[in-house]
Amino acid sequence: MNLFADFRDTVAAAVAALQERGELPPDLDLERISVEPPRDPAHGHMATNAALVLARAARRRPMELAELLAGEITGAEGIIEVRVAPPGFVNVRLADELWRRQIPVVLRAGADYGRCDLGRGRPVNDEYCSANPTGPLHVGHGRGTVYGDALANLLDFAGYRVTREYYINDGGAQIEAMARSVHHRYRELLGDDPGPMPEGLYPLEELVPVAKAIVERDGDRWLGRPEEEWLEPFGRAGVEAMMVRIREDLAALGVRHDVFTSERELIAAGRIEEAIAFLEEKGLVYTGTLPPPKGRTMEDWEPTPQLLFRSTAFGDDVDRPLRRSNGAWTYFAADLAYHLDKIRRGADLLIDVWGADHGGYVKRMQAAVQALGEGRAELVVKLCQLVHLYAGGEPLKMSKRAGRIVWLRDVVEEVGRDVFRFIMLTRKNDAPLEFDLEKVVEQSKDNPVFYVQYAHARICSVFRNAEEAGCETDPAALAEVPLDGLRDPAELDLLRQMAGWPRLVEGAARSFEPHRIAFYLHDLAGAFHALWTRGKEEPELRFLLAGNPGLTAARLAMLAAVRTVIANGLRLMGVTPVEEMH
Repeated sequence: MNLFADFRDTVAAAVAALQERGELPPDLDLERISVEPPRDPAHGHMATNAALVLARAARRRPMELAELLAGEITGAEGIIEVRVAPPGFVNVRLADELWRRQIPVVLRAGADYGRCDLGRGRPVNDEYCSANPTGPLHVGHGRGTVYGDALANLLDFAGYRVTREYYINDGGAQIEAMARSVHHRYRELLGDDPGPMPEGLYPLEELVPVAKAIVERDGDRWLGRPEEEWLEPFGRAGVEAMMVRIREDLAALGVRHDVFTSERELIAAGRIEEAIAFLEEKGLVYTGTLPPPKGRTMEDWEPTPQLLFRSTAFGDDVDRPLRRSNGAWTYFAADLAYHLDKIRRGADLLIDVWGADHGGYVKRMQAAVQALGEGRAELVVKLCQLVHLYAGGEPLKMSKRAGRIVWLRDVVEEVGRDVFRFIMLTRKNDAPLEFDLEKVVEQSKDNPVFYVQYAHARICSVFRNAEEAGCETDPAALAEVPLDGLRDPAELDLLRQMAGWPRLVEGAARSFEPHRIAFYLHDLAGAFHALWTRGKEEPELRFLLAGNPGLTAARLAMLAAVRTVIANGLRLMGVTPVEEMH
């Protein structure tokens, strides 16, 4: 049950009644009607913008239309007060009984409370992480990985059919650089002094075991051989070893993918040529020249004929090259092939989770998907900003080229998977995030993951005490107990926060914003902690009352429902609800 959706239905029924009486025109678009909690709780429990969004089409002033709607809504079941507020909001207050009724709804639904059919089975391809396999995952990869994984959980919970995908960028210059880096280590191991690691290669100690495995397998076979002989096998060995490590890193973070797609295999299968041929048939590929890049003039720019994709036909700023001057395919051409492959596998909503440094690539890929999907596929790109890593307030600097890396696995092992995942979702994906290795494990109310987990653990401690006292603790049985005794404003505030979970799920799924779950859980935990504190100061508000088994049962039912919602939210974030804090 979603009380906010129910009230929206009430608003829609009021509009329909006014239309039936001829007071409103028949062809109104109700899609933009929303129902939300008012910013100021003094205004009521729910507010709708219906009068504001319908006024123009209805040819009425917003306040006039709001009064009409208020008249229709007044007296509806569970609504005890209706008020109109400028510039045209309709605010309502619900009966306490409606909030209490949510408790058995939650307890009967359990882990499925909040699950909805918003997606209606729509196939979604959610591609995230996709780090270049030139080394293990570093902490900078962690944010997009957690975001993409939590988004997949959220969309699945909201009724979408989600495929979780990792794209292995195992072609191109970065793999050649890794092959040369491994070959350098190979020469070192065999005593063939290669000198310092050349600029542009990866001085990572993690590549030494790759070189050692080649030595053990092939001995000195590759010493003195030309690069064209060893470049491909050394690159392949590096990719295979790094993908083993990356999969282990993902497992340590609790992340799973359904599909791993190799760029090299797509290229070998001729998929780039297929994608180009597909676009050629649509008249979207031509040979032409591009204007000089920004900041350069015609005097220092020599236009060169290139094979181009007509991406400006789909809103891009400039048409995009498909071949380099040396005849090789561009990265963009490979990405065309990959996204066409995803579309052909059945997805019509593609989600790509990228680092913020790829922002300039968004328009061309959205243009490409419009063309490749012939208008039937949509690409949503979510950019994840940087993570600024600190240790006790001191910044930790990373440089892959210099070999100074903070590996993801090390951070996860130090602070714990649950802490890492939760903190990665405490900011919107496109906002920078600070991560202090010491602060994130503090047991204080200023640490959001502790604050939420502590609420769950505290409720579990109440239930352990209840069991020792012989109280009923089974959720199924608690779903049947009378709840009239839950009357204190703090209890009702907790129930209102809890009942907002289904609305939160729908809103977060619509906007692809799993960080909203972290914010919601923090507010719900805050309402619970406030009630806990009241109980310490006012004995009549304690959860277990020896002389009042009926009220004790009602409060246990309330806590069981709140615990269920907290646990559901944490699981969508990929965080394990804890029963005890140590």
